[in-house]
Amino acid sequence: MKYPICTGGIVLIAALLSACQQGSAPARSTAAPAVSYVTVTEAPHTIATKMQARVVASQVAEVRPQVSGIVQQRLFEEGSKVEQGQLLYQIDPATFQAAYNEAKANLNSAKASLATAQLKAQRYANLRKFDGISQQDADDAQASYLEAKAELEKYQAELESAAINLEYTKVKASIAGHIGISSVTQGALVTAQQATALATIRSLDPIYVDMRKGSAELLKLRQLMRNKSLKQGSTAVTLTLEDGSDYPYQGELKMQEVSVDAATGTVTLRAQFPNPDGLLLPGMFVRAQVSEAVDEHAILVPQQGIYHSANGDAYAYVIGDNNLVEKRIVKTVNAVDNQWLIASGLAVNDKLLVEGSSNVRPGTEVQPVQVEMNSSGSMVTVLKPAVNNSPDNSSTNSTQQEGV
Repeated sequence: MKYPICTGGIVLIAALLSACQQGSAPARSTAAPAVSYVTVTEAPHTIATKMQARVVASQVAEVRPQVSGIVQQRLFEEGSKVEQGQLLYQIDPATFQAAYNEAKANLNSAKASLATAQLKAQRYANLRKFDGISQQDADDAQASYLEAKAELEKYQAELESAAINLEYTKVKASIAGHIGISSVTQGALVTAQQATALATIRSLDPIYVDMRKGSAELLKLRQLMRNKSLKQGSTAVTLTLEDGSDYPYQGELKMQEVSVDAATGTVTLRAQFPNPDGLLLPGMFVRAQVSEAVDEHAILVPQQGIYHSANGDAYAYVIGDNNLVEKRIVKTVNAVDNQWLIASGLAVNDKLLVEGSSNVRPGTEVQPVQVEMNSSGSMVTVLKPAVNNSPDNSSTNSTQQEGV
């Protein structure tokens, strides 16, 4: 009879202990993840575009002979600077000098014939007044005079043509600039208007720089300027040379091509640069920067705060009311160093999440930590989160005390 009494007592004690343990168990709660954010601000920003570019001579003249003959002399030093009108080559002028002399003699003969015909026509005209000759003879004399006059004009033209050909034996520079390597030497036979140039002259100061900009980027900028209050940028252009150094002179944007290259989908922009030291040479690759527009209220945010979906759409996470995460669709203009220039989707004073996005989803409650980006691109904490004294913890403590 003692065993049942002991068993009932043990059951009663176990029940009391279980109730005490249930009353004193802490309430389970999931802590909100800590994330970092930056406050979105606006500031004036110059929208500058960097493009690959190629240096082009401002003037190019290929030297070709306009008459055929043997080159007697080359009168310049290859690679030197030549002036407009400077004599470059002398072609053997003997044949052309003879043609000139012949044309000159024919002209003198025509002048004598004209003088004789003119006197005869005048004399016959006077005789005709007194019926000293027939009308037919007077008309013939006048016709002979006019024919002699036409002959004179023909021989005058032939003399001018011979003089031009004789002058063409002196091959001169049509522009001022630097002349390249000669393709012929003394004694070479050249022909009029041959396909191969004797040499090429390039004007290097000033010099052109041709840049290529994608038509899609150009269209995006034009739409942005139409939708936002942007100011037109300056026409100033700066260059970075192939070795990474900056070109010491500033250029000016001169023109933009009015058509798109169908092969590359780009539009050509041309800038003009001073080149007094001859540092820029035709064919050289450089990197050009053009200041296209000025946005007085630009929004620039760190690149780590902007994400892209599989279809290329950009989005961001913003911390809203009650520290809940919101997803925003944004539009970017272009990258500026380690930041994105935002066209739409973010506003001033928005809290843009930049660190901790892997632990959140839209609607997630978070513990925000304000940071800012320093000059090196690293995030520096501005405000640390306060110690979490949540109601859940206080209620847990009270419960534990009550349980105890």
